[in-house]
Amino acid sequence: GIRLAPKEKLDIPLLFMPNTMKMYEAVVVIHVMRENGENWPYEDSAELNKDLKSSVTLAENGGIQGILWIYPVHGIPEVPQQKLAVVRCRARQRVERRVEVQLTGVAAGATAVPATRNSAVLSTNKPANIQEVQVTDGSPTTIEFLYELQYQSNEIKSQLESFVGLHLVQREQDTESGSETLTFNIVFAPNKPMRNEATLVVQRTTGGVWKFSVLFIAMEPEVDDVINIEAVGLNKESIVGFKLTSQTR
Repeated sequence: GIRLAPKEKLDIPLLFMPNTMKMYEAVVVIHVMRENGENWPYEDSAELNKDLKSSVTLAENGGIQGILWIYPVHGIPEVPQQKLAVVRCRARQRVERRVEVQLTGVAAGATAVPATRNSAVLSTNKPANIQEVQVTDGSPTTIEFLYELQYQSNEIKSQLESFVGLHLVQREQDTESGSETLTFNIVFAPNKPMRNEATLVVQRTTGGVWKFSVLFIAMEPEVDDVINIEAVGLNKESIVGFKLTSQTR
């Protein structure tokens, strides 16, 4: 019974308070009718296609009594970003580090089937970078996780992406609390000093997103060698030669 004047805007508030880390689905339906109760004339109402029939309500005289706007809503819970680790390494060296992330709120048996697979996939410019992991505790139900490293900008991505590797090595489940613990192996092999941050994003395919910040620090490299130049005499030049090899073309 809400009156809406011509060209008037109507805000429809939505409130989302999930109690488990799964995706919730709902539909917002808006039904509009004329204030005077008259119908919109439509001559070929009997031959409406299927898509249009689901968007209108027809009157007995063949006119259109109401118009429907249908908006699907997907509610995906997201845990506030947490600090995970600081990975340090000298430039031109390589370090491996294992980190554990705890996925809280993964209640046992809390499953939801997404309307389409794309609705539960992380948004990324390069979908090939997303790693999909299937884990099971022996039950017929297989739990799937997607994970990837996201960067604050394309510039940081270009500086860091080729020097960082991420791989899931272990998964543990706590049946009492309903939480999951994922152990990742992070490889950092920088070729120059830098200090950049990335975000490890873990998403359950049935809904729920966890984010963890990882700070990568590449320090000054070790000295390659010491060059000694011995003088041959006063006011005379002494020369020593050494080779430099470029790691790129």
